[in-house]
Amino acid sequence: MKGSNLFLTVCALVTLVSCSETHFKEDKIFAGGVYVTAKQLNDGKSLYTEYCMPCHGVKGDGLGVAAKGLSVPPRNFKLGQYKFGKVVSGELPHDQDFYDILKKGLNGTAMLPWDLTEQQAFNVVQYIKTFAPEKWEGADKKLGDVIAVGKDPYGAAHKESAIQRGKEVYHVVAQCWTCHRAYVPHAELSQIAQKINNAPMTEFDPDMYHVKLQPSDYDIATMPPEFTYDQVRSAATVEELYLRLNAGVGGTAMASWKGVLQDDEIWAVAHYVKSLMDMKRTPERKQFLENIKK
Repeated sequence: MKGSNLFLTVCALVTLVSCSETHFKEDKIFAGGVYVTAKQLNDGKSLYTEYCMPCHGVKGDGLGVAAKGLSVPPRNFKLGQYKFGKVVSGELPHDQDFYDILKKGLNGTAMLPWDLTEQQAFNVVQYIKTFAPEKWEGADKKLGDVIAVGKDPYGAAHKESAIQRGKEVYHVVAQCWTCHRAYVPHAELSQIAQKINNAPMTEFDPDMYHVKLQPSDYDIATMPPEFTYDQVRSAATVEELYLRLNAGVGGTAMASWKGVLQDDEIWAVAHYVKSLMDMKRTPERKQFLENIKK
């Protein structure tokens, strides 16, 4: 009996040891001087295998067994391209950007919030970086500058004026409707053009009231959100919208507006888009869209 118990104990220990990841033998330094031990990488691989692999795949290419059933494809980590960093799109995000996505998830996708410890989050994020070594590995690799969200120049007291200004910037200055859609009728659009450009708009794109499919770097076309209906993946507040407008969405047609629009214009568009988002699932939405047709 004792020999049998000893045999079972030895088998259990062998199984436990064999399940421990030992893929990485050496420590690594990633962009921004982030030092990671081999043990941390191996622990990160174990976490990834358990929680992330079904969607993102063994190779991190977004082709996991669950990916085929998802309307929003999982991220292909091998590209080293990330949509929702707090840096200008195309630049490498900071670890905190990854942590925020792990903690909050992404609206309207299968990327749910994950309850990880700080160490677990660190380990799995470092492991994800190993799928794109040419982008991440080496002390010489630089991270993007973090986009700071300063004080809203409008605030609650001037919310309505911010929304009105944002409507003007959205439709005439930035012409966001060329990818998304327009939210004002022709007559009002012409009036806004007269105010801003001293010339009315007389010709109108027949597709201006439709969201347009856009190319991306992810081997699939992407559909920009219709703000009164769709969920915005990474933003739910005015501040988060301001950040996303400054950063853009990496690998998509949504470029950074930082340095293109004035800061107060970006804040105004954030307020305007938030006002559109607030119509989702309300009776006012139907009447609002009907008025555009008049």
